[in-house]
Amino acid sequence: MKTAIIGLPMVGKTSLFTILTGAHQEARIGATAARTGVAKVPDARVEALGRLFEPPKVTHATVEYVDMPAISKENLREASYLGSLRVVDAFAHVLRLFGDQTVPHEKGSVDPARDLEDVETELILSDLLVIEKRLERLDKDRKKIRNPELDREFDLLVRAKAMLEDNQPLRQMVLEGEDEKRLRGFQFLSQKPMLYVLNLGEEEAGKLHEREREFREGALAGRHNTAATAICGKIEAELAELPREEQRDYLASYGMKESGLERLISATYTLLGLMSFLTAGEDECRAWTIPAGSPAAKAAGAIHSDFEKKFIRAAVVNWQTLIDHGGYAGVREKGLLRLEGKEYIVKDGDVLEIRHG
Repeated sequence: MKTAIIGLPMVGKTSLFTILTGAHQEARIGATAARTGVAKVPDARVEALGRLFEPPKVTHATVEYVDMPAISKENLREASYLGSLRVVDAFAHVLRLFGDQTVPHEKGSVDPARDLEDVETELILSDLLVIEKRLERLDKDRKKIRNPELDREFDLLVRAKAMLEDNQPLRQMVLEGEDEKRLRGFQFLSQKPMLYVLNLGEEEAGKLHEREREFREGALAGRHNTAATAICGKIEAELAELPREEQRDYLASYGMKESGLERLISATYTLLGLMSFLTAGEDECRAWTIPAGSPAAKAAGAIHSDFEKKFIRAAVVNWQTLIDHGGYAGVREKGLLRLEGKEYIVKDGDVLEIRHG
């Protein structure tokens, strides 16, 4: 899973990237090159399994983040900048809600609803250029040859163009089957799922859920494939410098139960319809990310493509049940380790043993 961190200048994008990935870097105003880093997905379940089995490796799922220079008309004309945006699965748009006179806002005032619309408009205009060029090409091709596929693509793009001209992002389009695949192939920017990251000031650290709710019911009302999560970048930066055992106490002192990393990744998983299953044993305990609703054979393919092709069965048990009974011997004795076929729908927190040819 790859997520691009986007937004206007001086909103906290690079700070968020550092908090998530631990990769320290300087903000580069006016640059167009993206930088990438990897965040480990916090998961107490895989850590608990690690304590039970004591393997040499405990492997968390990971999320790749791309730190993008500020969105602007100029940057959106750069091929490398556009290329970095097109290949990600989702955007995390950082919106500034904190006030700080030492960090001037590009537009002179703090207004997250305005900033949301300004960035959305730039993404829409970028997509509109792509559609207009493709429609010109399709028009010429349709005059030369009769091909139903070209006609279907043309009609779909005409619909998409009308939506963009109405200042509506393409993630608002309701698509099914082949049309959804056809449009997704263009990697349109305004079609990508959008997570809005509300960057609050220290004085509002105890109001994260309240600000999220206000935003969902206000600026995000009626918007498809969007979500919001709130963080306090200043506190998160200080948190990252503390030993792990002190972090929970520090968060609690501000009335916060979860770190920004936990909140942001949880919101991203929900937005993209993802979940984790686990594998556990004496060699390794590991979390694997798959789409929610995946059958067992597809989950096996996340481990290795051969496992999906040669899938026979999966032995399945809930992670907590496995912990409570002290391992596989305990759950087998109680008859709690189930054998499931390839169509079994894997649940979040299932521990799988894949049996394959």
